Amino acid sequence: MTSNRATAIRRSSHAEPGEPGWLPNPPVTPAHVIRDDAEAIAVAAQLRPLFAEEAKERDRERRLPFREVDLFSQSGLWGITIPKEYGGAGVSQVTLARVFATLAAGDPSLTQVAQNSFEIIDVIRQTGSEAQRRELFDAVLSGKRLGNAFSEFGGKNVEAFETRLVRKGDHFVVSGRKFYSTGALFAHLVPVVALDEDGHVVVAVADRDAAGLEVVNDWSAFGQRTTASGTVVLDDVVIPISRVLPAHIVYENQSAVGPQSQLIHAAIDAGIARGAIDATIDLVRNHARPWIDSGSDRAGDDPYTIAAVGDLKIRLHAAEALLERAGRQLDATIADVNDETIGKAKIAVAEAKVLTTEVALAAANKLFELVGTRSTLGVHNLDRFWRDARTHTLHDPVRWKFHAIGQYYLNGVQPPLHSWI
Repeated sequence: MTSNRATAIRRSSHAEPGEPGWLPNPPVTPAHVIRDDAEAIAVAAQLRPLFAEEAKERDRERRLPFREVDLFSQSGLWGITIPKEYGGAGVSQVTLARVFATLAAGDPSLTQVAQNSFEIIDVIRQTGSEAQRRELFDAVLSGKRLGNAFSEFGGKNVEAFETRLVRKGDHFVVSGRKFYSTGALFAHLVPVVALDEDGHVVVAVADRDAAGLEVVNDWSAFGQRTTASGTVVLDDVVIPISRVLPAHIVYENQSAVGPQSQLIHAAIDAGIARGAIDATIDLVRNHARPWIDSGSDRAGDDPYTIAAVGDLKIRLHAAEALLERAGRQLDATIADVNDETIGKAKIAVAEAKVLTTEVALAAANKLFELVGTRSTLGVHNLDRFWRDARTHTLHDPVRWKFHAIGQYYLNGVQPPLHSWI
């Protein structure tokens, strides 16, 4: 993987990147194709310091990572779960989680930009026709990016969709308004979740430059600032028949799509925790002062600081162990999908998500206690760890993970059918 594979940026109507009217060009050269799990892990390790390099400044300035996203997709990592028979690496879920945790330790916002692409790849794998799989998998492997237009701001819950897909002659049109559209701004293809005329959930894959499709850069959350998770407006956007996926097959029935998506979220939280702990250790070693009552010359010799770092490391390693365990269970479930194995996968991922949430928040908070008041100075922007952890862990409430896990073990109740566990 080399950095000279960067995608050219097109300025539409002289628009600056991220401004209204701007569109990303397709890749100038084909993306690198990763061949196996070991290479995926090695490429992620290579990218992590590049992601971390200006993460502090990007967060402070809300500067979107256009160059870094190009490097990310051109590295080949966006296509690693595409099956081998379609040219991908077909990596394990264990590897997928490790890749996301590694990258998120460098910059969790940048890492999250790719998250929804993997959910759609799994939807394509399970519900697409042979022609759809060939077209869309080839597009991703070439370096084109899948975004997302899934969630909506209104509605009584996350499954109350108002976006509609209707047939018009020899094509479909989709209309609606989406939010939390992570990655859509950077995308070449925008998968849209909508209800068809029979009320079934479908995914309509729109071209980013399609007439009537507008991506609004209005994400204002205090954390995960550079994910571009804002609004997508759809006004009678034309969708070819060949680009409509019967996603209800996996969303209205038991499938591994939900827990796979949840595994990636847990991995991002684990990465946030690791990044915060690494920063804490560096600052304690090189910048913090010992408390006067410790009698120590170095902050790293303070016994309470030593114990606190030990506690954080134990909790991180426990979370990472459950993350790997969840990945193994998910791999087994994908190989043999049934009600029992889906339940095992959802519960294993939920258990990991509980611990990755807790350690991300704890590590991002403990940093300030151990380093001291100087850690709060704006020049360091260390609060980004806590802001990222607090924002990202809200994606699906952990309080309901405890409930589902308890119901499963105590009362033999299978976890809910929906994709948020």
